[in-house]
Amino acid sequence: MTIRLLGACLLALASCMSAHAAEQSHHDWQPLFDGKTLDGWRASEAPGSFSVRDGAIVVRGPRSHLFYVGPVADHDFRDFELQLDVMTRPGANSGVYFHTAWQDEGWPAKGYEVQVNNSQSDTKRTAGLYAVEDNYQAPVGDDVWFTLRIRVEGNRIRTFVDDKPIIDYTQPAQPERPADMSGRVLSSGTFALQAHDPDSEVHYRNIKVRVLP
Repeated sequence: MTIRLLGACLLALASCMSAHAAEQSHHDWQPLFDGKTLDGWRASEAPGSFSVRDGAIVVRGPRSHLFYVGPVADHDFRDFELQLDVMTRPGANSGVYFHTAWQDEGWPAKGYEVQVNNSQSDTKRTAGLYAVEDNYQAPVGDDVWFTLRIRVEGNRIRTFVDDKPIIDYTQPAQPERPADMSGRVLSSGTFALQAHDPDSEVHYRNIKVRVLP
């Protein structure tokens, strides 16, 4: 009887440890881009605007959006931290959407856009929440790699460039949005990289996410 009881206890302990390890793994950093292919990603109206070169996703071409459709969290994120290495070419405009959803064409109607733009004519600069909480000072220059980090917890959104805080925004209970941006609110969803126009070139690499408890 004692041996059986001990065995049952050990089995329960092992099960508990396994569940804890699985939960811990779920909240670790997980890559969204393999550095070689666009596996796990799907482009909308102009797929040719996205390619892979030298371990990075190169964004250049007509308007299109590259949506993450891979297995991590079943591409449906609520509270998370997303990190990307980014390099803009002079005059480039792009963006990183979160809490968004696949659509065949057009600017994503759902979710927030974190601006990526250090020198283009649009004065809204990198790491701002486009048309919600904008940033008008470029945190870095073109032609250099920098790390963009986006953290969403509850109703709070924070952005960082090379660990420097840029935006700290808390969405109000009843956010006011213009009719064409009614979907720019927190919910849940996937990520998307924006190809803005044929004259813009932006590179993204080391894309990873961790789900927050």
